[in-house]
Parts: sequence; C-alpha cells; structure tokens
Amino acid sequence: MKILILSRNSQLYSTMALSKAAEARGHEVRVVDYLRCYMNITSRKPRIYMDGEELVADAVIPRIAARHTFYGNAVVRQFEMMNVFTLNESVAIARSRDKLRSMQILAKRGIGLPVTGFAHHTEATGELIRMCGGPPLVIKLLEGTQGVGVVLAETANAAESVIEAFKDLNANILVQEFIKEAEGADIRCVVVGGKVVASMKRQAAKGEFRSNLHRGGSAEAIRITPQERSTAIAAAKAMGLNVAGVDLLRSNHGPVVMEVNSSPGLEGIEHCSKKDVAGEIIGFIEKNAGKPAKPTDK
Repeated sequence: MKILILSRNSQLYSTMALSKAAEARGHEVRVVDYLRCYMNITSRKPRIYMDGEELVADAVIPRIAARHTFYGNAVVRQFEMMNVFTLNESVAIARSRDKLRSMQILAKRGIGLPVTGFAHHTEATGELIRMCGGPPLVIKLLEGTQGVGVVLAETANAAESVIEAFKDLNANILVQEFIKEAEGADIRCVVVGGKVVASMKRQAAKGEFRSNLHRGGSAEAIRITPQERSTAIAAAKAMGLNVAGVDLLRSNHGPVVMEVNSSPGLEGIEHCSKKDVAGEIIGFIEKNAGKPAKPTDK
C-alpha cells in the first residue's frame, strides 16, 4: 500500500513513528509537506501535485498543524475528491478544530463537559461569570493550542479583566468552570477505530494548572474506568474521527471532556503507556483503506 503522511516536518516523533510502523508492515511511505502541495480542482479528474509531481496514494494520514488548518484541510479534501482513503476526514478535522462547535456537538450528544459559556458582547461578562459558577474560571482563546491562550482567573475582577483584554484583541473566547477536584491533572486517551488503545495521566507542574507536557507537565500510565473509556470513545465518534486524542478531567460528576484532538502527539503516550499506538493506526488503515466512506453529519 502507498501511504502519504501529510506533515511539515519528517523529523517529528509522531511522523517518524508512523513512517516506521508502516514500513515495518511492508508499505511504501512518503512524508509530504502539505503547504507545498497545489491542486487541480476539476469534476472530471481532480489531481494534486508537489514540486511538479502528481501525488498518488492509497491512503493519507493527515498531521495538520492547527495554524494551517484551512489549507491543510483543503489538501485533505482534494485527496477525498480523488477517492483516496484519509485516516481522518476533512469535515471531522474541521469539526474538532472549532472548539465552540465541538463543545456544542458534544453537549448535543449528552457527553460530559465543564459548564461552558460563550458571548460576544462584553456587557454580558458578569452574567457569563455567574453562569459558569463564578471564580475561579478557566478562560480560553478558541484558536489556542497546547495550553497557549488558556488563563485561570481566580477572582471575578480577574476574569472580567481577562475577558475585556481578549475582546480588545477581537478574539473569540470560552469561559469554563474550573474543575478543582482534578487537582491539575487530566487524562489523555488515544482512540483508534472506536477503541481506546492507550491512555495516560498528565499532571501539571507545581504552580501551573495546565497539564500539557509542553508546559512541563509529567505523565504516567493509568488504568481508566469503564465510564472514562466510553466517554472518550463517544467523544471521538461525535467528532467523526477515526483517530483522536481525547482529554478528560475527573470531576465530582464523572468524566468531562476538555478537548478532542484530530492529530494527537504520539511520543508522550507511547513512552508512557508502552503501547505501539503508531502500529495500531497503521493496522486500522490496513483494515479500512479501500472501503467506501461512511456518510458524515456535516
């Protein structure tokens, strides 16, 4: 099978792990910088090129950076037009990258979430804070990733100041209740083909409430509960993602979903869980490439 990995950096751990796993199973693998691709959009024979060469594949693994979602997703859609199997479909990637939309979809499906507020007018700030249970509150930029654009406001005045500052930047924000009982820890589950194949607990560094490993957090293997497992699987399914990293918090009212990631990093969770997540992903492609795509709720 000919597999293309859409990634801007062939030396990233996740890209290399997927390449090695595919090659070990006898597949032909190539890493393609999606920003260097260009497309011939036609109804008769859509094509995609890079450096003058037409790209042909049996399957595509999108590893699209958040800041390049618009163009990267256009490349994924072009492969879909060419009837190439894509590990995660473009509509599912777009759905998960829009934090507000993803929260609304999860809420509609009855999946546990922190109390979340969203508003445009700053006149609603006070009501927004009260609606989310009052301080402390977590305030997020919709466009943030890896903990960037996430602020903990411990007082109402601090929350109002942060919201006002974000509004001055013309930024879209979410306000969420702070799950104090999580004690700075979250659970990352990687879901592949409707199964949790690996999980880990991430603990925030001292004095930090964000547990991202990029921000000095630590990780350890963890055995998740049946409810946490079913929540992670339901969240990935709601987004329409075949592969997803689902971040959960343990709250007093059960697991709540913080985020669903369409391109989860593999380094931390493979080292922590000792699971071959890249191999699981390639195995899923082997079983599903060539099958007709399922209709998606767009």
